[in-house]
Amino acid sequence: MAKDMSSIHIYERFEDLPEVFLDLFEDAAATNDFSLTLPWFALLAETTLERYQRLRIYGVKRNARPCLILPMYEQTDGRLMKSRRLTSLSNCYTSLSGPVAGQANSGMGNILASVIGAMIGEKPRWDTINLHPLAIDDDVFQDLSNALLAGGMLVQRYFCFGNWYLDVGGRSYKTYFDGLPSRLRHTLVRQSRKLTLAKRLRVNISTGENLDQGIADYRQIYNSSWKTPEPFPSFIPGLIRLCARQGWLRLGIAYIDDEPAAAQIWIVHNQVASIFKLAYDERFSSLSAGSILTASMMQHAIDVDKVSEVDYLTGDDSYKRDWM
Repeated sequence: MAKDMSSIHIYERFEDLPEVFLDLFEDAAATNDFSLTLPWFALLAETTLERYQRLRIYGVKRNARPCLILPMYEQTDGRLMKSRRLTSLSNCYTSLSGPVAGQANSGMGNILASVIGAMIGEKPRWDTINLHPLAIDDDVFQDLSNALLAGGMLVQRYFCFGNWYLDVGGRSYKTYFDGLPSRLRHTLVRQSRKLTLAKRLRVNISTGENLDQGIADYRQIYNSSWKTPEPFPSFIPGLIRLCARQGWLRLGIAYIDDEPAAAQIWIVHNQVASIFKLAYDERFSSLSAGSILTASMMQHAIDVDKVSEVDYLTGDDSYKRDWM
């Protein structure tokens, strides 16, 4: 039997990745979550890495063929006694992280053991290796834990966030809507009818048209909402433009009396509609502008995009239970 040989390669920029590793990203994109794609990782690196953070992209070849990529970054705290930390290329915008592997790979546990073993063996040693957020029900989670333990590291598992999602199951929007809690249904019908009859309501869902205006309206709404300022101001405009280029974008804006009242960014990728960002101008909260927009976006995702799943991504907020 031929001996399995893995080699580890480390790159400091996505631009430095050889074509064979770029092909691996393309191969994995057909099944992976949007947050495990090359455009997503490249945007994170470009807009959110800070002064003491530097990319370390681990590429693994197995028997001379690329089989896995694990984007990480190293961080020092800037003090005299520096702590060496290696962290997944992820932050507050990330709903799922982890390795990117080709579809035909087998023996993933051994491959992950190789790359983790290489990390642990680096000199000087890392004080912490932080892999997050990971899906706890994925085999990769246990494989990474086993590899870290086998390398002599202590492993601490910790909770990142709850997640609500909807299995559409082939339903139409009408069937889905009829199954919503009665309180929510009645609110949506009452407020939508009132605003529509008065010709005060307009909803626009863009897949890439008039991006400058859409971004400006989104920013106006976000700045008038209850939300704290974005930690990385260039990320969201960059994400909107990226999703438009990739065909993933569903940017919804609800206007009341022609004023931007509510905004939502949904990402449609691999038959999953991910609800990435939402905000509403608090002046319009009594008119349920945010809920009306969610209903419109849901109808578009189910009846037009024909998605199989709608995912609220991060956070166990109580209102998500009603919609999911």
